[in-house]
Amino acid sequence: MKKFKYTAFNLDRKKFTGVYFANNEEDLRAKLADQGLFLISCRAVADKSPNAFFSLTGKVKMKEITHFCRQLSIMINSSIELIGCLEILKEQSYSKFFKQVLEMVYEDVKSGQLLSQAMEKHKKIFPNFFRNMIYVGEMSSSLDKVLQNIADYYENESRTKSKVKSAMVYPIMLLVMTVGILALMMLMVVPTFKTSLGDMDIAMPAITMAIFNLSDYITQNWMMIFLIAFGIIALIILFAKTKNGRYFFDMLGMKIGFIKRYKTAKVTSIFSRAFGMLLASGMHIVEAMEVVQKILGNKYVEKKFAVATEEVRKGVGLTKALEDMNIFPPMLIQMVAVGEKTASLDETLLRTCAYFDEELQNSLNAVTSMIQPILMLFMGVSIGIIFIAVYSPMLSIMQGIA
Repeated sequence: MKKFKYTAFNLDRKKFTGVYFANNEEDLRAKLADQGLFLISCRAVADKSPNAFFSLTGKVKMKEITHFCRQLSIMINSSIELIGCLEILKEQSYSKFFKQVLEMVYEDVKSGQLLSQAMEKHKKIFPNFFRNMIYVGEMSSSLDKVLQNIADYYENESRTKSKVKSAMVYPIMLLVMTVGILALMMLMVVPTFKTSLGDMDIAMPAITMAIFNLSDYITQNWMMIFLIAFGIIALIILFAKTKNGRYFFDMLGMKIGFIKRYKTAKVTSIFSRAFGMLLASGMHIVEAMEVVQKILGNKYVEKKFAVATEEVRKGVGLTKALEDMNIFPPMLIQMVAVGEKTASLDETLLRTCAYFDEELQNSLNAVTSMIQPILMLFMGVSIGIIFIAVYSPMLSIMQGIA
């Protein structure tokens, strides 16, 4: 079917405009006639998301999505019809791009589609998890509660991302400062000392000659070194964006000790909250696992989770399937086992969300507290070696004079 934007009149000559799905113009004319409307003009319109080229990021901020969910939840809970809610919300102070998307969603719902069906056309704006939750809410007649849960979920995710960024600011600044200090010493300080010591007829220690030669090489080839370093970093970033690259780095993160703790805590936090919400909304365990698999944010874990999903589909218990993954901590496995035995898996997982969120924060603090001393040690050792190499000839001269 095509999507048409039409203008029509009723018997009282009142003008109506809107959007309707039909096979062609004649089909549209017949459908409108059944509603007592007479088609005046129509045109086919694109049934996809608006072009994001002229938006600042090409994306909708998660803050806008969260705000939209809360407002829509409140309005539905106040017994306002969905179409009326969308008509009001599309005029709110959202970004121009998001308002265009909401306008299209509104027109699709107005033409008879479900909200989840209308959002399905805008996958880049409304994530898979979001759309599935909306569908569950519509099927279970609890859309207001589901929207509230979605808002809570994304607010928690936003807080976690904010904490990660804040925690990494100091290590990144320390790394940049270390590189800057070493570059300054090798390009300016060491050549100055080499010139001064070159006028003196003294034997240079091996470490001093090595630092002088390294400084000469960096000074003469700094542009090439910069381009090579830039190229390597660019290749790593490009590789990380590929399917195989992301899987490799996700797998690597799950193998390195202090990073593994943070990665595991993050995956566990996402699983417990999202899976609990889906089950609480009435979704079947296997369907909920298929949805959660796509939002874990770790390709290595997602691959293992897909195997667990197939095991559950074949009749294996959820506790056993998750335990065989060898990813989740014993605490989660125990909670899932208790939830299965008491037939309250959704409530058990949602109650333990706070614990796993706190564990995520603790693991993040552990990672940053591990990185900072390593960077400090690297900077101290590097500067110490250069200091010894530069000043050892001068100490030898002073000892000779004494």
